[in-house]
Amino acid sequence: MEKFKITFYPENKVVEVDKGSTLLSCAISAGIYINSSCGGDGVCGRCKVIVKKGSVLTQPTGRISQEERKKGYVLSCMSTVQGDADIEIPPESRLGLDRISVYTKAEEAEKGKSVIGEDIFIHSPLATKLFLELSVPNQADRISDLERLYREIGKIKEMPIMQTGLANIRRLGELLRSSDWKVTVTLGNRNGTTEVVLIEPRDTSAKNYGVAFDIGTTTLSGQLVDLNTKKVIGTKITYNKQATFGADIITRIIYAQKEDGLEVLHHAIIDGMNMIIKDLIDEHDVSLYAVNCCLCAGNTTMIHLLLRVDPTFIRRDPYVPTASFVPVIRAAEAGIKINPRGLLSCVPGVSSYVGGDITAGVLSCGMNTTEKLTLLIDIGTNGEIVLGNKDWLICAAASAGPAFEGSGVTCGMRAVKGAIQRVSINPKDFSVKCETIGNVSPAGICGSGYIDLLAELLKTRAIDKNGKFHSDKKNKRVRQGEQGMEFVVVYKEDFDLNLDIVITEADIENIKRAKAAIFSAASILVKHMELDFSKIDQIFVAGGLGTYLDMDKSIIIGLLPDIEKSKFSFIGNSSLVGARQALLSLDAFNKSQEIAKKMTYLELSVDAAYMDEYVAALFFPHTDKTRFPTVKI
Repeated sequence: MEKFKITFYPENKVVEVDKGSTLLSCAISAGIYINSSCGGDGVCGRCKVIVKKGSVLTQPTGRISQEERKKGYVLSCMSTVQGDADIEIPPESRLGLDRISVYTKAEEAEKGKSVIGEDIFIHSPLATKLFLELSVPNQADRISDLERLYREIGKIKEMPIMQTGLANIRRLGELLRSSDWKVTVTLGNRNGTTEVVLIEPRDTSAKNYGVAFDIGTTTLSGQLVDLNTKKVIGTKITYNKQATFGADIITRIIYAQKEDGLEVLHHAIIDGMNMIIKDLIDEHDVSLYAVNCCLCAGNTTMIHLLLRVDPTFIRRDPYVPTASFVPVIRAAEAGIKINPRGLLSCVPGVSSYVGGDITAGVLSCGMNTTEKLTLLIDIGTNGEIVLGNKDWLICAAASAGPAFEGSGVTCGMRAVKGAIQRVSINPKDFSVKCETIGNVSPAGICGSGYIDLLAELLKTRAIDKNGKFHSDKKNKRVRQGEQGMEFVVVYKEDFDLNLDIVITEADIENIKRAKAAIFSAASILVKHMELDFSKIDQIFVAGGLGTYLDMDKSIIIGLLPDIEKSKFSFIGNSSLVGARQALLSLDAFNKSQEIAKKMTYLELSVDAAYMDEYVAALFFPHTDKTRFPTVKI
């Protein structure tokens, strides 16, 4: 096969590729991640690049304007290499996946704390370290080295059946004697059995760490945790690198069916996880060999792809996953780089479209332990809803898209330092005040910022209830942009930015569809149980929207039901909190299994009323004004 060199700018990265390769696949090979929500099918039009020079064959598409063609723009997924070429990746086509973001304050690192408290579960982490001083064998005590080790462990801690690997047994005799019978054992709870995972000379019991992950469709969040003290050492988030292969789980499942597709998606997840782990341990001077376990929560598709399990049947009737409850395995089996003998566990899921992230969310907020009728709304790419209390739980899922997670919108970004999360607009002169995470110069808008912004645009009559801009000469911020009408939130010259921060009518349409999917799913679930929103005692709102969420403004746009505000609590990334609880407590992990078994799943795609509810919600706040009596816009 003929080979050619492709140079990507501004990174000046060069890759050698086969003739006929798409520019999208070439960019991925170069470690450059391009926005491609349709997974390379030429539909979304987001993967635009500029051919500076060279031989590239491109298929005609309506996604490139006449003006863009003159400048050399092509869709990278529809353009193939025919010779050496120089390619420029414009800022709007980038996902920024090469950057890891960190929460800027201690309270942000702890955002989404458990509503019921961290200490309700017994402290019994997935991996435990014990320092042992074994008795020296003699004529009166001649049991084997392995039995001697097990006996000493049993004196300190009552354990179920114990086991260890052959590699440990082979080196045990010499290790015990060379360390003067003083060793540290790392114990892991592995599917009801206590495993001696690692045996080290001398006392290393003070160094025992684990990592908790929330594997979202759009974002990947990880925490390094001291398993002895339960302290969160550090928290980092980044985009899920799979976004290049599709914005939603269905597109990725289809991509997984391509040749090497499953392998590519698997590595996209573990590469991001390993990047976060390395960044955390380097920053906090922790040895990789001291990280002894990893616990993950994620939707069912993400867990399948993490474990390199074919997700094909998740999207085929009757929508059955290969596994909802996954046994504890070696992290190395999945390609996660911690202690080579470290363990990996996953919070169990409920169904194809309600996964361990929601089980972890229920665990975190404690709705399974209260008599109060509770609604959990997790706002993400997949909007999941759980209704119930300690006696029963029912759940549903709706595809909301990634807009609330800062993806698929013009100036969207994840909820990290520099993201606009609060917005107010003066109705007289349309001047805008913004508050960013970390109180630094704005770089984009996160989910809570978009909710604030939309509510303010509605309140000031800058947009109508359908999300279209009013033509008003008094409002200088409303203008014609490259992609239609837009509102300027921040002018670039005010903060020395490359581009103005704007919201477009297309962005508003994306957010409107996302909020409609979530509200209608919650509405159907409540109606299915012959209830209405007024009967609910408390509502927990979860998701990586930011460190703050304005409930009033969420109601104004029709995202949340119009009920008493005191019933709402924003709990942040409840999936990550639940994963951390399960990492630190076998009791919590066992409880997560009970929760998953207890939940009943309602499939909205076969519910005839759901589409009617969804269409009715495609308005701000809703087509039925009586459902939002306090909203006056």
